[in-house]
Amino acid sequence: MSRNRSPLLDLPGAVEADGLDAGVAAHYGSDLREQRALVAGQAFVDLSHRDVVTITGPDRLTWLHAITTQYFEGLKPGTSTTALLLSPTGHIEHVMYGVDDGETFWLHTEPGAAAALIEWLQKMVFMSRVEIADVTDDYAMIWKPGAPEGEHLTRSGEDSLGGHEVFLPRGELAGLEGPAAGIWAYEALRIEAGAPRFGLDTDERAIPNEVGWLGVGVHLNKGCYRGQETVARVHNLGRPPRRLVRLHLDGSVDHLPAHGYAVRAGEKQVGFVGSAARHHELGPIALALVKRNVDADAVLEIVAEDQPTVTATQEILVDPEAGLHVRSRL
Repeated sequence: MSRNRSPLLDLPGAVEADGLDAGVAAHYGSDLREQRALVAGQAFVDLSHRDVVTITGPDRLTWLHAITTQYFEGLKPGTSTTALLLSPTGHIEHVMYGVDDGETFWLHTEPGAAAALIEWLQKMVFMSRVEIADVTDDYAMIWKPGAPEGEHLTRSGEDSLGGHEVFLPRGELAGLEGPAAGIWAYEALRIEAGAPRFGLDTDERAIPNEVGWLGVGVHLNKGCYRGQETVARVHNLGRPPRRLVRLHLDGSVDHLPAHGYAVRAGEKQVGFVGSAARHHELGPIALALVKRNVDADAVLEIVAEDQPTVTATQEILVDPEAGLHVRSRL
């Protein structure tokens, strides 16, 4: 059961998503039509199931700069950013996306992830003048294509998908104007953009170098942060253990692979499927994390018990040799 069921599920044709995205609509009748509306800039996506956290206080940006992978000092109001919290060995523990409005840093994270994130952040406050609050019950987030404009401007910033995230009082959701698009449409555009989703396209062993988050969520020219040694070593030497790929799936199979399905090259398992969707132009696509040394031209197989095997070709998102000496293709 979702913590906050969206009032937009009462719109005509709404079908609720399941799993991690429960609480918002998977689609409102046609996810392919809704994708086209987003591409044309004529719809918005309800992401009100995601957790929302605020960080206030005069030290918030310098404090975030010190503890995360991102460069927060001097962050201008209305500028969207992504930041990671890593383990001492460089594995990704938390991912947060947000925007500062000049007084408050507004961030969102995966549904149900706020409690653990806040617990970790609170341990790092020490003498810094910051206050952290879970405001998910009071505020929600939507996504709109294009650059931010109009109301809530300072609580909105352009993101890596070419759209912007808007934080608004939860009570305003029901009164939003314009057609709504479901989470399936948004996910298809996210996979097309090669933007990984934490917990779906990553696992407990994932490091930023493997999934294309260097430069996006990791600033390579800032001071020390937890896990930096691993990130810097792999960046300097190249060859991350695994690499993110976009899979173009055989469209003759009538089902999409689920998260965690095995990816196989020949007889060997070489990775796993993260997220999958049907794209309005590309057809069925997915993101997968595979071993670095998998031949980039190899046709892969996606295998799961009691399901037909699906063949797929790869599109490189993270170069197998990615490092300081190689320009990333993402």
